[in-house]
Amino acid sequence: MSDHKPASVPLWQQLQAVAQALAQVRRGVSGTAALEAVPSVLRPGVQALLFQALRQLGRAQALRGQLASRTPAPLPDALLCTALALAWDPDNAPYEPHTLVNQAVEAAKKTRSLQMQANFLNACLRRFLRERDALVAATDLDVQSQWNHPEWWVKRLQQDHPDHWQDILRANNQAAPMTWRVNTSRISREALQADWANHGLQSHPVGEQGLVLTHAHSVRDIPGFAEGLCSVQDAAAQCAAQILLKDIAPKDQALHVLDACAAPGGKTAHLLELLNDKSEVTAMDIDPQRCERIVQNLQRIGRSAKVVAADAAQTKTWWDGKLFDAVLLDAPCTASGIVRRHPDVRWLRRETDIDKLAAIQKNLLKQLWPLVKPGGRLLYCTCSVFRAEGENQAKTFVEHNTNARLLPSLGHLRPQSNTTATALVDNLSGDHDGFYYALLEKLPAS
Repeated sequence: MSDHKPASVPLWQQLQAVAQALAQVRRGVSGTAALEAVPSVLRPGVQALLFQALRQLGRAQALRGQLASRTPAPLPDALLCTALALAWDPDNAPYEPHTLVNQAVEAAKKTRSLQMQANFLNACLRRFLRERDALVAATDLDVQSQWNHPEWWVKRLQQDHPDHWQDILRANNQAAPMTWRVNTSRISREALQADWANHGLQSHPVGEQGLVLTHAHSVRDIPGFAEGLCSVQDAAAQCAAQILLKDIAPKDQALHVLDACAAPGGKTAHLLELLNDKSEVTAMDIDPQRCERIVQNLQRIGRSAKVVAADAAQTKTWWDGKLFDAVLLDAPCTASGIVRRHPDVRWLRRETDIDKLAAIQKNLLKQLWPLVKPGGRLLYCTCSVFRAEGENQAKTFVEHNTNARLLPSLGHLRPQSNTTATALVDNLSGDHDGFYYALLEKLPAS
């Protein structure tokens, strides 16, 4: 039994909100947007329950298929699947299964649009409690039920990572910890870790500048956050600025750097923390509102950049003709590497999205490469584990651009938690999301 207990509000009310959020995710709304509509007093508990439900949704849908001859309407189905997802495995249930069932039925009774379905939900869930072992066994061989990912996603991983697909799926179903990047231009990692310990916050290092909190806390309660001494960022994402700038030039040289898809600004901030004050950084995003987030994040760390709201691929609309020493292209992708943190992604994506996004990535590479000066470099990265958005993309680019040379870089990082890390000896050490990195150097004209 999990010792996590969501917020002290009635459980039926939380389950009601979780079902409504799940129904929205199934309609294509992101989990983040769905949760924004939840009252603040409910949100922490609802988010915890929603994330757990999303991580077990494949099993829940298979169980629902055993219990109901036809798929119910969206909202009652979301409530039924929520209860099944949370209750099917008693060892990891946030509450006793009987309590979850009772409160799910109560949620139906107290929701006007669900009252007519309350008896149906009650019958399904009571049968589940009576026949749990047999029903679970009947769904064990279903791929989506077993791995809690769409079947196409599982097959794609089997194709792309034949030796590690199971490790990736297991890691995806683990909740990611709260990982921080220390602003080492202002404080050492050891000093900040010691300060945290003095405030009762336990952590351990990851990567070159990261700290993983043993227990998550509100960012506002973290010593050093408001002062810009640290920022929330996964260890895999922290590699971007480090790879791009490693050994690029003497530390006192002024560099002209572009962060082409920058929002919300975490990687831009990291670039500025590693660069000297004479360097210039342009941070771009196609969404003006997301550009405001970049500005806010940079203000917190006491740095500034030229922030531009524009489509990076439409270079004629924003580029002034000055070549860049370094370009960071964190390209739009399926986000298949960060489903530990965003468990809704696996249910929002369609397999056809991969080719559509790969085409966008290919065009961004094509349009931004001419902006790199000879001898400069471009770091192509995605938070994806699919090879079409990573290795295949970079390999094709190098084959078609004779002035591009692939420098040593990390390639595909597979997501891993501390519980799975020992099995993945060729991955980065520690806890991190899935990512892809390819560092491309522009050869001088011969």
